[in-house]
Amino acid sequence: MTKKIAVINDLSGFGRCSLTAAISVLSAMGVQACPLPTAILTAQTGYPSYYCDDYTDKMEYFRSEWEKMGQHFDGIYTGFVAGEAQISQIFYFLETFQRPDTFLLVDPVMGDDGKPYPFYTPALLEQMHKLALQADIITPNLTELCLLTDTDYQSLMSKNNFSELIQTIQDIGQEFCRKGPKYVIVTGIRFHDPDRIQKMGNLLIDLNGSSLFSFPYIGGSYSGTGDLFASCIAGGCAQKNSLSSTIEKAGQFLEMALIDSVKEQVPRNDGVNYEKYLSLLIPSSL
Repeated sequence: MTKKIAVINDLSGFGRCSLTAAISVLSAMGVQACPLPTAILTAQTGYPSYYCDDYTDKMEYFRSEWEKMGQHFDGIYTGFVAGEAQISQIFYFLETFQRPDTFLLVDPVMGDDGKPYPFYTPALLEQMHKLALQADIITPNLTELCLLTDTDYQSLMSKNNFSELIQTIQDIGQEFCRKGPKYVIVTGIRFHDPDRIQKMGNLLIDLNGSSLFSFPYIGGSYSGTGDLFASCIAGGCAQKNSLSSTIEKAGQFLEMALIDSVKEQVPRNDGVNYEKYLSLLIPSSL
């Protein structure tokens, strides 16, 4: 039977992110994506101009109608939320649909490069912190990890020693794991390895330690890469694949998309050319 994941995220007309990314990635991985939009945007928020239709007052319709249908989800995956009121709606959704066999993946979209996004507020952080503590897996970038754990981003990034940086991130992640999630996967860690080669890595952290999955830094910074990565993780969890193998596959998928995008000089806000590489995610049994 096809696995199903409820994906609570926005839908952006341009930007190759959020629900556009999740639906295509999960479909390629043989998983049914059931979208619950938090907002409908003409384009993702990195563009200089966009229109956003907030769906806070419509989220309850999805929950109640799906409850009438007697739906069951193998996983629930949350991404962009337009404000703290939407997280309250998500908690209600979890009360209705989360079961012992339903995993919760939270991608705590709040900022990047050491800076919160424009919609960020302390109230949103408070609610996102509560939601992240309920998750089985969270996929923050370094900025979001610092926000969730009240860590100074600049102090963290001032660590020039590769081993010290990774150990510090592991310690921060493990402290958060002790409070709630089983796994913290810190995404988009840019660093120089001991051979001074610039790389991009994702660090899988649990209470037993951590594992770093990295590839050469391609260059460029693009909309939606975090969404694509988190969607790969959600799909792998639904299919009961190991996190290590899923992170490895997600990294290979994104590396190819990034190489293609840098070569074609795709504008940052447009997102990466990932569509032609979705075949890398198709399970061998399909």
